[in-house]
Amino acid sequence: MHDKKAQTRQRILDAARSALILNGPADPSVQQVMGAAGLTVGGFYAHFENKDALMLEAFCQLLGERRALLAQVDASLDGEARRALVAAFYLSRKHRDAVDSGCPLPSSLGEINQLPATFRAVLTEHIELMMANLADTPEDADKVLADLALMVGGLALARALGTSELSDRVLRAAKSAVI
Repeated sequence: MHDKKAQTRQRILDAARSALILNGPADPSVQQVMGAAGLTVGGFYAHFENKDALMLEAFCQLLGERRALLAQVDASLDGEARRALVAAFYLSRKHRDAVDSGCPLPSSLGEINQLPATFRAVLTEHIELMMANLADTPEDADKVLADLALMVGGLALARALGTSELSDRVLRAAKSAVI
């Protein structure tokens, strides 16, 4: 019985993750998330305290996965080479178009101020961990922050433009500015 509850919880989280990547954490209703999971709203509170708790857990999972991907980049490369590899993936058509596994930051950043402070704390920790992984020295930190801002902003703009030539140009331009 416990496994069924864990599986149902994960179905809800998977639906929330997709909604978060596409629309950010504030937009989807509990009804939309539960419908996407193939469940009724009535069972939601057996798994989560409220919508913010669900979206925060989905946000944490997605950011953790982003860091896990980053950890796979060859640590023997210098920070600049690691950032170039990260940018090549992050600013790709495949990542732009990813619905279930893309970065949640482009759709979430505009809403962070309207959400509980825990979202900002999770975001802060994520940026600090990314910076630590991509900077060789403390002096590199500002360059890393600029590169991260450029990548997230470039991806957000490319996603907003859809699958178009201009969107592809944004990806290429942002990538060339990092690399």
